[in-house]
Amino acid sequence: MTFDNPLLFFLCSVGVFNGFLVSIYFLFFSKQKRVQNVFFGLLVLMLSIRIGKSVYIIFTEGVDRNLLILQIGLSACFLIGISLFYYLKSSVENTKAIPNSWKIHIAILFLIVLIVGIIRPYQSNRGFWHVYFVNFIYGIWGLYILASGAVLKNIFRKLFNKMQKCTTAELWLVAVFIGNALIFTAYLIGYFYLYLIGTITFSVVFYGLLFFFLFKKNRDTIFQDIPQKYGAKKIESEEANHLIMQLNTLMKEKELYKDTDVKLQSVAKNIHISTHKLSQLLNDNLGKSFNSFINDHRVEEAKRLLQENNQFTLEAIGFEAGFSSKSTFYATFKKIVGQTPAEFKKQFS
Repeated sequence: MTFDNPLLFFLCSVGVFNGFLVSIYFLFFSKQKRVQNVFFGLLVLMLSIRIGKSVYIIFTEGVDRNLLILQIGLSACFLIGISLFYYLKSSVENTKAIPNSWKIHIAILFLIVLIVGIIRPYQSNRGFWHVYFVNFIYGIWGLYILASGAVLKNIFRKLFNKMQKCTTAELWLVAVFIGNALIFTAYLIGYFYLYLIGTITFSVVFYGLLFFFLFKKNRDTIFQDIPQKYGAKKIESEEANHLIMQLNTLMKEKELYKDTDVKLQSVAKNIHISTHKLSQLLNDNLGKSFNSFINDHRVEEAKRLLQENNQFTLEAIGFEAGFSSKSTFYATFKKIVGQTPAEFKKQFS
């Protein structure tokens, strides 16, 4: 394999270029100004700088290199682990503002690599960097990957529990963690065998995450807060009754249940409460999940249409009521009413 191969150069460099674009978007242009998005942008930026340095080394063999670029690339590597750790931690904990302790932690690491770079610059201390400081950098990166895995321990338990289902946002966090672990492992392997493997792995991981995002259902929740378990504090009965009245009025007037892809977020937005509060209201005060609540309204609409004795087919009535398929309509109707749609319709023929 030759390192002057144009196709190979394209595969390696395109991931870096797109990584820079993604990081700039999340750091400066994302509409949702969330702590999590800032750390994700920082993570992708540090990875892109580090991988960019690798691409530069691989494809400038035999050319006088700018050693400052190599120093910046290695320095960025020092901050990959901490960026990953705080991205995952802030996502799991739904952090709303960066704590001062986190800022101090990041500042200390940044000052370490900055001071070392000033006192012992790469240009005149290549032996020090390659023999000692690079090992220190990779060691810190590895420790933060282990710490990041610990942050996701509850999601990993959920992932391997057949009785529980992970959300799209949780699966995304696991994918980001595994991707970073693969890149780290690839660089360790590349340190002893083939240096190119790290840059290729980054491109594979980058586009793997991109395809995950594009083709996963509910992808809009990936960069939103992960719903937390309900707290001990209940919604006061007076407020709950008012919200339930608003909710039923909304269902009657806007008929949101007829949308086969209706989301918890859109319903909560219409009555001006958080998704967490709406879930709590449904579970604690109505004893239903969001899907059960929506399906109840769909079944009531189907019953109304069946009683009218119109010429619609049963399948058409199911779709009109908001069900996404004939089988879902039949199964849900039978479960709630105790009869099939056909049996129910016979009573009004």
